[in-house]
Amino acid sequence: MDPDPTRAASALGLKEIGNLASWTVSSFKPGCGVAALRHEDTSLFWQSDGPQPHYLNIHFTRLVSIVSLQIFLDFEADESYTPTRISLLAGTGHHDLIPFQKLSFEQPRGWIHVALEDVGGGEDGQTLKAFLLQLQILENHQNGKDTHVRGVRLYARNEAVSRGIEELGHSAPQQQLRPPAPSSPGWPSESQWMEEH
Repeated sequence: MDPDPTRAASALGLKEIGNLASWTVSSFKPGCGVAALRHEDTSLFWQSDGPQPHYLNIHFTRLVSIVSLQIFLDFEADESYTPTRISLLAGTGHHDLIPFQKLSFEQPRGWIHVALEDVGGGEDGQTLKAFLLQLQILENHQNGKDTHVRGVRLYARNEAVSRGIEELGHSAPQQQLRPPAPSSPGWPSESQWMEEH
């Protein structure tokens, strides 16, 4: 079993931001749509139901700074439904999408970290700044028609944690490392970690 990337990301001061976006897919089988893809249980999946290429659009209402992107695929469970080629694009809308990564797989299994080196955003050039992220499934194993994707997670810096760490250097009490309580149960306050830089 692969480790939960959300726990590891939290330890690094990152926060999953997929809940702030509108998710749409090019097609889906009943019961295997966006809700299954977004569910924490990776035994659930999005299954396309149409011609290739298959699309997943993740649309935010404001500019976000993505520092980590992960995709869950499982060749062992999905066989010919497993993507072998994925193209990732980003932009402000559908009219200006630019490819930033092309992925190729043989028999992927588990959470796959998508490299964001040289995407150009942030101080280190490794922050993807966009309103819209699109995954295009271009090809499946054994030329399978439809696809299975079991999870996609997007992470931004948790600014509240970063501020707490900076303050620690100025003799701040240990409890300041914890992020403040969210404004509603289970969801972080957007302003705490989704700030433009």
